[in-house]
Amino acid sequence: MEKLQTKLFEAATQGSISSLQQLLNDDPLILDRDVVNSFNETPLHVAAMIGHVDFVKEIIQLKPQLINELNLQQSSPLHLASAKGHVDVVRFLLSVDKGACLARDRNELTPLHLAASKGRVEAMKLLLQAQPDAARVTVYGGENILHLCVKRYQLEALKLVVEAVGEPHELVNSKDVDGNTVLHLVVADKQVETTKFLVSVGGVEVNAVNNEGMTPLDVLIRSRRDVRDSKIEESLKQARGFGSNMETSNNNTPLIDHKNQNNNSWGGLMKQHSEWLEQTKSTLMIVAVLIATMAFQVGVNPPGGVWQENKLLDSQGNPVPDPQTAGESVLAKNYPALYDRFYIANTTSFVASLSIILLLISGLPLRRRFFMWILIVITWIAITALALCYAIAVYVVTPGANVVKGEEPIVWVILIVIYGWLILMALLLIAHTIRMIVKLVKKIRKAFRRRRFAAAAAAPPQHGDNITTV
Repeated sequence: MEKLQTKLFEAATQGSISSLQQLLNDDPLILDRDVVNSFNETPLHVAAMIGHVDFVKEIIQLKPQLINELNLQQSSPLHLASAKGHVDVVRFLLSVDKGACLARDRNELTPLHLAASKGRVEAMKLLLQAQPDAARVTVYGGENILHLCVKRYQLEALKLVVEAVGEPHELVNSKDVDGNTVLHLVVADKQVETTKFLVSVGGVEVNAVNNEGMTPLDVLIRSRRDVRDSKIEESLKQARGFGSNMETSNNNTPLIDHKNQNNNSWGGLMKQHSEWLEQTKSTLMIVAVLIATMAFQVGVNPPGGVWQENKLLDSQGNPVPDPQTAGESVLAKNYPALYDRFYIANTTSFVASLSIILLLISGLPLRRRFFMWILIVITWIAITALALCYAIAVYVVTPGANVVKGEEPIVWVILIVIYGWLILMALLLIAHTIRMIVKLVKKIRKAFRRRRFAAAAAAPPQHGDNITTV
């Protein structure tokens, strides 16, 4: 029985009517069994998807109810034929059952939606002719067929729908769950030709407001700048489009202020800068916690470890000349000068990293240049102190005699690299500081000039000055 089912699907794939008739001769109930036992696609699905119209006609004449069978995607044969653009198959299926136009698949899409998304214009004409109301069916998120056309860049399909339905402005002005009309979407996606077409549709609401209170022109202004913006803006202005915060003249012509437009663009840049700061803040918090953890670990467990037992008396009970106490640092005994430097650097790194954490969680306005500079300086101190700790640790754990004799050049290489890196970091910090000071001086000078000009403008004219009355 399974072999017959396999042969049936092979016949559908090849579009072989003779094979179908032979199978029916061998088993007259093969199509009935397929309807009952098939949970995926029927032979009609396969033939409709490939476009074998003669096979589709033959199988429909034998078993008409197959036209309404659905596959795992809840798609009917008309869904598949429409998506593939098989015009002859679509025409025949519609002649059998026009109601199949309104069937929805698992994604709530009708055959017309699929044809429009794929740009199958000829199939769309047949579907619209059979069921014009199919164009007004909305799908997920409140979107209609025009939203789908715009998202799939199908301008010709969009034009066909607008020209085919009565009162197209209702469809064009329809909003999704976010309050966006089709015009909002095309402007956001910078589709120049589609924008020109939509604003030419009679009754289109060029200044429709979405849930965020933005008109299509607001969407354009607040989007990332693009070479296509000027053409889209021109189309919107010609249709008397304006932003939600713009004033209009007596004839509703928008008074576009390019300075305000630049401010909106600057607002977008500031939003991006704010997002960057938030990401940097999270990263810096992780780095600070990591540095604090390493500094604490090295502080309680210094290089070389600690003495494991007391060594205060010799075997005869006499005090030893070089006593040792359990728990004390070996580094302090062997390298007393480096021990002080090591813990100064380690404590500096630990406190600096804790200061970074405190600043990040304190809620200070980190967008201010001064606070950002402070944060940069403290971060530089923490990393520099950590590098010094590493250099000292490498030095003390390497046999001292070999270092002195030059038998361990790797130690000197590491030290040279670290100190070279520290010098580079210092130069970067100095350059950043100078840059901040220069900007601060310019800002102070600008403020001083404004005050001076304001004082000069407010001062009464001196006797003898020439006063011109306009």
